[in-house]
Amino acid sequence: MFDFVRKHTRILQILLILLILPSFVVFGIQGYSSFSSDEGVVAKVGSQKIMQTEWDNANRNVAENYRAQQPGIDAKLFDTPEFKSKSLDSLVRQSVLSVAAFDQNLSAPVSRLVRAFATDPRFASLRNPDGSLNKQLLEAQGMTPARLEALLRQELTMAQVLGGVQSTGQTSTVATKAALEAMFQVRDVQWMKFEPKAYAAALNPGVDQLQAFYKDPANSGWLTEPEKADVQFLVLDLEALKTRVSVNEDDLRRSYKENEKRFTVPEERRARHILVEVKKDASVEQKKAARAKAEQLLAQLQKNPSQFAELAKKNSDDPGSAANGGDLDFFGRGAMTKAFEDAAFALKPGQISDVVESDYGFHIILLTEVRGGQTQPYEAVKAQLEDDARKQLAQREFASVAEKFTNGVYEQSDSLKPTADELKLQIQSASGVLRDPGSKDQGVLSNRRVLDALFDPANRSKSRNTEAIEVGPSKLVSARIVKYSPATRQPFEAVQTQLRERWVASESLRAARKDAEGKMALWKQSPEKSQLPASVQMSGKTIYNQPPVVLESALRIPEKQLPAWTVVDLGPEGVALLKVNKVLPMQISEQELGEAQSQYGGYWGKAEADAYYRALKRQYKVQFVNEGKKTMDKVTESQKTSAAE
Repeated sequence: MFDFVRKHTRILQILLILLILPSFVVFGIQGYSSFSSDEGVVAKVGSQKIMQTEWDNANRNVAENYRAQQPGIDAKLFDTPEFKSKSLDSLVRQSVLSVAAFDQNLSAPVSRLVRAFATDPRFASLRNPDGSLNKQLLEAQGMTPARLEALLRQELTMAQVLGGVQSTGQTSTVATKAALEAMFQVRDVQWMKFEPKAYAAALNPGVDQLQAFYKDPANSGWLTEPEKADVQFLVLDLEALKTRVSVNEDDLRRSYKENEKRFTVPEERRARHILVEVKKDASVEQKKAARAKAEQLLAQLQKNPSQFAELAKKNSDDPGSAANGGDLDFFGRGAMTKAFEDAAFALKPGQISDVVESDYGFHIILLTEVRGGQTQPYEAVKAQLEDDARKQLAQREFASVAEKFTNGVYEQSDSLKPTADELKLQIQSASGVLRDPGSKDQGVLSNRRVLDALFDPANRSKSRNTEAIEVGPSKLVSARIVKYSPATRQPFEAVQTQLRERWVASESLRAARKDAEGKMALWKQSPEKSQLPASVQMSGKTIYNQPPVVLESALRIPEKQLPAWTVVDLGPEGVALLKVNKVLPMQISEQELGEAQSQYGGYWGKAEADAYYRALKRQYKVQFVNEGKKTMDKVTESQKTSAAE
């Protein structure tokens, strides 16, 4: 057989070509290349590709931030196309600006990085008292100085792409006045409110009216009990696996020895100092004079150490500590300049250093207190070591167990028990699980993918297990319906009280509108009969003085149609009858005009930057593909529907 292959290689090559060629004819070369290159891609920016995994991570990070800020937020929000589209747009924007910065040879100099770190409020917690980077705190947040520098450099570099355009936004006084006239035009308006409660007392619906209201298709939504089910489900996550793994005592003790530094409280020292400052451009004579002053102060302190705080107040050039007698509070290694740190950590409490030279000048240091440096005993950290070990073992085991979980719930789809028994998992139950939970917290059963699979007609009718669905990092869920309750209309008798309340609310609102429209027709014909109150001035500046919908309606009527009447819907609060009499001269001071012109110029700059960004997207041929395109198409369709409504 193998001899035949070796002797007839040419024939086999021709056969292969003949086999492959029809596929190219049917699918095309483009089909092959796109299949191989676009799998898992959600967007393209030039030659760069944004992958589904990047998008998933971005969505997860944004969702976690939302949960931290709003613990009660509806988890359903995170599965909407609108939510997902924002994180994808953000990834595309980063890619576009990154590519543009590279093409334009833009970069952020070191001096710009230093200035940003020193002035940006975001980094305030990472700055030591002397302005240097607190490396220990940074590392505690899981980041290295090099990584922070790279991220900051990338941010500042990308900002340059649009920054140059945005900073050039300028407008003339004439254009500003025209814009302000449109924004802050003042109108003389009379208006009154017609509240439904004024008409409710006269309404007393009969049973026939309520029956008709009950049958009205417009009320079917709130009258319908939602689709729901009683559910069993299995969760496979690290917490579940942690209970399965065993931890060896010897391994724990070895881990304790290897990570002893981790359980050692960092040593911190508290000191006072006197600084005799020396400028960087100081002459040799000035440096000598500063050292002489420091040595003179040291001599006084050696004779009488109790004078330290007093001498620091009078002589120290450090404005941050001089008023406190030179007290620097506690600091760890890496917080001070090296020369200062070496000297401070070489002292014993109560000792005074020799004159120490640093980049800031000459210091005299008094060590006042030492804390930390102790290692916690094994017994005190054993529980933490064991938990960490269980997490690591569970993480290693997760991949193989996840495969068993996935296969088990699929192959034995009529029950979760076999998989639960094999993997020693607890079958959990939940009653009244809603197909659309809204704000109801259903735990893992709030996940949109789980609910879609769970209520799928095929799974629902046969009470089959859903497939194993990933609902979070290292977290799988499978569920099955035990009892299904379809959406049903509530019986008339059960909702009769609610029907009456809603009927009265609806009819009283209709009566308010009818009254308002009747008075508008009458007062248009006979202005002398008008009972409208005195007029008020409305403009963009008075936005908080009237209901927004009233203000918007008053300003929307074209000036050439004034005086004009209109009835405005206020929702459940009723309706408003407006008479817009005339336009009044806009009153604005020169100072307000100048401030507005500056702000308006900023708006123009922002608009120009946005336009430039859109041009860059066209230049780099931004495309959304696969799941990215589906999501963006849904958002576009939703926007069109909203606009039409």
